[in-house]
Amino acid sequence: MPRPPLDGLIDDLYYLDGASPYARLTLPPAPSALLILNLGAPFRIRTDLKPADYADGCVVTTPTRAWEFGYPPRTRSVGVHFKAWGLAPFVPVPAVELCDRPVTVEQVWGRSATEALRDRLATAARPHEMLTLLEDELRRRLSETPGLGLVRHTSSVITATGGAVAIGDLTAATGVSSTHLAQRFKELVGVTPKRLARTQRFAATVFSIDPAGPVDWGDLAGGAGYFDQAHFGHEFRAFTGLTPTRYVEVRRRFRREHPGHVLDSWPLPAD
Repeated sequence: MPRPPLDGLIDDLYYLDGASPYARLTLPPAPSALLILNLGAPFRIRTDLKPADYADGCVVTTPTRAWEFGYPPRTRSVGVHFKAWGLAPFVPVPAVELCDRPVTVEQVWGRSATEALRDRLATAARPHEMLTLLEDELRRRLSETPGLGLVRHTSSVITATGGAVAIGDLTAATGVSSTHLAQRFKELVGVTPKRLARTQRFAATVFSIDPAGPVDWGDLAGGAGYFDQAHFGHEFRAFTGLTPTRYVEVRRRFRREHPGHVLDSWPLPAD
């Protein structure tokens, strides 16, 4: 966990090293952004666009659809899991321009700066030292971002309610127009408040599922605020390409084949 003020923008910094449990993993849309600095062989990302290889790393804003991550035989990287609003102070372009369009770190921070940072990370003695270097770099790049307070407050309410909040009520509470709020969200998050709430509700619902036991889909859908089980099933297919029951089967496969693996929480085997 980063120290203040980064803790208000970032969920965690992480170090990943080793062989992936699967060559390809599908990541459903999450209400967060991601930055990866790659220190090993290139990895591959597949979205609705043409698949692309990333040697230096990537930047991913809050996605609206599932995307596929392809690992090399052995991977090594450090990364940042940002809160939905947290990436904006570190990226000099509107987040909406990157929505569902992962870019390299070089495209955002420049080649020389990215190469220098990767060199420092690669020669660090221990993972903790690597994460400290990354934290220091983020502190150095932290910039003032107009409208961040508004977006952060509104996003925090969406997160606290698990996405089950009326956007009209949020807009009224902020004292700005719905158009202004939506524009700020697109600039800093990449999606509208309504879309972020939809993603947040789906993520909160999925994380509440225990794949090890039986699932009462009707109770789950109702508790999450979906209209009915059909609405819930439609959202599941939209976010994962799977039915709810098929999702649980895939989740159980992951746990059966790789019990206790660090990645067994959100990514799904794609092969």
